[in-house]
Order: sequence, then C-alpha cells, then structure tokens
Amino acid sequence: MDLMQFFDMILHVDKTLGLFIDQYGTAIYVILFAIVFCETGLIVLPFLPGDSLLFIAGTFCATGAMDVWLLCVLLILAAVLGNTVNYWVGSAIGHKVYEKDYAWLDKAALQKTHSFYEKHGGKTIILARFLPIVRTFAPFVAGVSEMTHKKFQLFNVIGALLWVVLLVSAGYFLGAIPLLRDHLNTIVLVGVGAAIVPLLLGGAWKLIRNFTSSKASK
Repeated sequence: MDLMQFFDMILHVDKTLGLFIDQYGTAIYVILFAIVFCETGLIVLPFLPGDSLLFIAGTFCATGAMDVWLLCVLLILAAVLGNTVNYWVGSAIGHKVYEKDYAWLDKAALQKTHSFYEKHGGKTIILARFLPIVRTFAPFVAGVSEMTHKKFQLFNVIGALLWVVLLVSAGYFLGAIPLLRDHLNTIVLVGVGAAIVPLLLGGAWKLIRNFTSSKASK
C-alpha cells in the first residue's frame, strides 16, 4: 500500500475500518486515537471522519473485532487532549485571528463557530461535539475568547464522554439496522437540534420578557 492509498483510507476510515483491522490488528487503536485527536485538535483537519467513525467502530466492537471499553477510554482521552491542544493554540493566537488572514484557517467556519459560541457560551463545547466542522473550531474559539482553562476543561470532558460513549454505544447496539447506519449524520443533527431548540426558546422568552418590562417601566 503506497502513502496516497493509506491517506485515502484514513479520509474514508469510517468505510474502510474493516480493512484497517485486518491489516494492522491491535494497531487500529493507535490509528483511531490519532484520527480523533487530529480531527478535534488540529483546525486544518476538520474534514476527518468523526461521528460516523465512532458509530462504525461501535459496530465492529459488537462483532468482537475490538474491545469496546478500551476503545471508549482511548477515544475519550484523544478527544479531550485534542480539544485541549486546540484551546491552547487559540489562546496563543488571541483575537488577532479575526483581523489577519491565515492561509491554513477557514475564516467562514471560524465565524460560524464564533456566532454559535456567542449564542450558547460554554455549552458550545458540549453541543459542538456532535456538529462536524464546528466541533473542530469550538475549542479554538474558546481559547481565543479567553474562557478560563478550568471552565473549558469541565465542558471539554463532559462533551468528550457524551460524544464517544453515545455514538460508540449506538454503533454497538444499533449498527446492524441499515436505516440508522445509512442516515447517522441526519439523526445526530436532529438530536442536537432537539437540544438547542429549548435553549433558543428560553433566550427568546427572556428577550420578550425584558422588552415587555422595559416598556412597562416607561
């Protein structure tokens, strides 16, 4: 296998995981750890598979090809460390990231994540785990926005636990159902939407209440 073929398999590892397990055996844990770490820790690699990779890995655990407990522990660690590196990079660069143009940085994705962060604050770190692209940029934006390290790590660890355990477990128990396997991204987005809508409604109600109170006091 040449280098280009290897990278192509990495980019589509959610579809070629079985081949990786056959060829690399227990080294698959190191490969999956590296992929999750890079997808969450390096903002130049937001295109690596995330949700689908965890789900498919769960299905292989159900067949006995991998140990589900070892996999979950390693991927949670990879997700936490990846976000932490991303956070420190954002902290180091600071607010000038919005003023300068960096060839390696997707400005549109950065602005989208920043807007999401402004709406939902620290909860963004948890919710973003289930949103491709936003997942990669959220810890970076948290660092740029000077969120305290203690507060960031709280949301970081909770988000990593939920993301890995929920999706690997879904693959482990439900991976044999074609409808779920083939429409995973849609199902994840619907689930995140269900979590966000109450927050938006609560914010809207607060604005209406404040507006009504200000009119009444005039």
